[in-house]
Amino acid sequence: MARITKGILGGFSGKVGTIVGANWRGKDIIRSVPTPSNRPPSEKQMLQQTKFKLVIGFLRPLGFIQKKYFGVNSGSKSRINLAVSYTISEAVQMVADAPELIYNKVLITKGDLTGFQNVVAAPQAGNKIKLTWEDNSVQGNAKGTDKVTVICYSKELDSFAIFETVADRSALTTEVTLPAYYATKDMQVWAYLNALDESIVCNSSYLGTLKLI
Repeated sequence: MARITKGILGGFSGKVGTIVGANWRGKDIIRSVPTPSNRPPSEKQMLQQTKFKLVIGFLRPLGFIQKKYFGVNSGSKSRINLAVSYTISEAVQMVADAPELIYNKVLITKGDLTGFQNVVAAPQAGNKIKLTWEDNSVQGNAKGTDKVTVICYSKELDSFAIFETVADRSALTTEVTLPAYYATKDMQVWAYLNALDESIVCNSSYLGTLKLI
């Protein structure tokens, strides 16, 4: 691996002939194309690949949120990379030799904004979910104008329903209505707050498994 310090065109990304250009931890580097291996992957490697596929598939619809609201870009690691790494290491468990997500450990967002105080979600008639929380708009860096987003996921349908900026922190309650095809389904529910100017976000709160009525 070599580092590019100067050049007519500067750093580059991608493959050119037998070399690959990339940015690693903020530095432009070049390296040779790796030689393909004929060795079959080990059991551990196959398991890690299965976990990676599970997590990538789950998080992909949340990418537009997590690229803004998951930690801080660190060198070569984007916020998306951080979200994938966190989920694989902290929110996946083995069940009957197969990896499964631990929904109450999944973080949709990660940040330093003061989160909800005693937030609760409950199903309501008509495919609705109602959230309530207590006023903590003077706590820490919280503000009454912070925006609430609600995220619902059906494992059965492998589908997300995302409701962005549906209320202010100061409202203390909000209600979302899911499409008819989610009727009677079990939904995993999270919510988070972000600042009005979108500069900061809280860690998302997991609100449980709710059966729509």
